[in-house]
Amino acid sequence: MDSMKQLDLTTLSVREVNQYLHQGLLEEQSVRIEILNPDGLHSIAAGLDAEVHVDILGHAGYFTAGMNQRAQVTVHGNVGWSVAENMMSGLVRVKGHASECAGSSGHGGLLVIEGDASSRCGISLKGTEIVVGGSVGHFSAFMAQAGTLVVCGDAGPNLGDSLYEATIYVRGKIHSFGADAQQQEMQDDDFEKVSALLSRAEMNFDPREFKRVSSARSLYHWNADAHQEY
Repeated sequence: MDSMKQLDLTTLSVREVNQYLHQGLLEEQSVRIEILNPDGLHSIAAGLDAEVHVDILGHAGYFTAGMNQRAQVTVHGNVGWSVAENMMSGLVRVKGHASECAGSSGHGGLLVIEGDASSRCGISLKGTEIVVGGSVGHFSAFMAQAGTLVVCGDAGPNLGDSLYEATIYVRGKIHSFGADAQQQEMQDDDFEKVSALLSRAEMNFDPREFKRVSSARSLYHWNADAHQEY
């Protein structure tokens, strides 16, 4: 049976909670943690590096579950800026909505946002898989280098601006593409990839409804004839 421990942020500071998650957790061998009364506080469950399940029971602030490794973190509410920023592995799930820069600079793992994500979702993505159940705001996947962004709703302006080798899949409407991003035809491996990610995210959508967006690769090399206009 899992060993479960509750940490209450009305009596503990975020620093004390995170210190337990970094050190005390290993000593007590707890594998499931409930964090009570987060009340929008910042940097909750940041820097985890253990195979532990963490449930944040309420809304959380900036940098929730940042730099996550191996842990499975579920936020039972909304989150502020930069949830799961610089994520390395594991799973971060937001049951509500996410503010700007969700999953920014993420290297690995899976980020699931069941609601909407605001602007710059997946900015500078480096390998993390992101699944958004709702819509994303402007400049999502800006300068995304590797990884995948799956959007089950609509995408705002300048999607995939300066995109590199990351791939975006959008089920709904795309307001506009950013520089060097373009829609491409879905292939069999795209359908398989989207289906697998939706299954992992526990979302029931038809992969055949999605559009693929990837880089046109016109920004990879300097072109003097372009007169600095792309």
